Amino acid sequence: MNRRGLLAAAAAFTLAPAATAAERPPSLAYMRKAAKDLLDAHRIGTVASFLRVIQRYADIPQIALYSLGQYQPRLPEAMRERYYHGVAVFMSRYFALQSRDYPVAKYEIGGARTDGQDVLIDTKVYLMSGSTYNVVWRLSWKGKTYKISDVKILGFSLVYLQRGLFTSFLSKRQGDIGQLVTALDR
Repeated sequence: MNRRGLLAAAAAFTLAPAATAAERPPSLAYMRKAAKDLLDAHRIGTVASFLRVIQRYADIPQIALYSLGQYQPRLPEAMRERYYHGVAVFMSRYFALQSRDYPVAKYEIGGARTDGQDVLIDTKVYLMSGSTYNVVWRLSWKGKTYKISDVKILGFSLVYLQRGLFTSFLSKRQGDIGQLVTALDR
C-alpha cells in the first residue's frame, strides 16, 4: 500500500464510528450529547448556559419533588412550575460557581449498566490541574427519551445533597414552601 492509500485508510478509520448505531445503547448516545453540551456550558461558565442544558437534559420535576422530602405534599399545584424553574436555576447557579473552581479539560464516558429501570453511566473527568474524578450519571426513561435524574460526584449524590439543603431550609420555616420558592427566585 502506498502512502496515499495508507493515509486514506487511516482517515476512514478515524472518521468511522466506533460502533454501529445498533451496537451503541441509546443511553450512551444521550449521555454523550448531554456531556458535550455540559462541557460547552462549563467553558462559558454562566448560569444561563447551564440553565439551557439542565432544562434540556435533567428530569427537573423528579429532582425537584425528591428535593422536598417529607414536604412534597405541601407543594401547591399552582406553585409547581415556578418551583421547578427555581430548582433548575438553583442547580445552574451551583454548576456555574463550581465551574470556576474546577476547570474541566476533558471527560471520558465509560460503560452503561442498569440499576432497576434506570441506567448508570460512568464517566471520568479530567481537570486542567491534572486531577481526575469519577462521575456516575443516573438516567431515567421519561416518555420517549432519557433524562438525568441524579449525578454522583466522588460518590456523593447531588440530588440527595440538594434534598438536605431544601428540607433543612423548610424545617426552619415550618415547612412553608412559599418561602423556598421565593428564595429560589432570587
